[in-house]
Amino acid sequence: MDARLNYFASPTAGKALKYFMSVGRELKESPLPATTQELVALRVSQINGCAVCIDMHTKEAAAAGESPVRLNLIAAWREATVFTEAERAALALAEQGTRVADAATGVSDDVWARAAQHYDEEQLTALVLLVSFMNTVNRLNIITQQPAGDYQVGQFH
Repeated sequence: MDARLNYFASPTAGKALKYFMSVGRELKESPLPATTQELVALRVSQINGCAVCIDMHTKEAAAAGESPVRLNLIAAWREATVFTEAERAALALAEQGTRVADAATGVSDDVWARAAQHYDEEQLTALVLLVSFMNTVNRLNIITQQPAGDYQVGQFH
């Protein structure tokens, strides 16, 4: 499978994505726990069907020590006993923030309140930015049919 566009060969993409991808690097340094970041990135990518991001975040999470059980259960996190309450709150916010068009209401007050019980304002800010960032990256990859499977851990960091 070949991508519709080669972002690495495009001067326009090179200029724009240099700044855009710096957001992702800054989020990695945020106070939101790294494990939570990978779980959220993976779940958002699953919802959107972004194969290249699923490939990337599964491999990054595994390399960071995430267990295969948790990675395999992330799609069914509500029924799984392996996630903390804080992770569940982050995943609920990520799902509602991603399914905006489906729900038409955005993130509910209840989901926001649960997330705010577990994360301080800086962490919540990072979480909201991460969900938004991942949704944008997913769309860039889906629209251009970027192929998945070849990602190497640390390739874009």
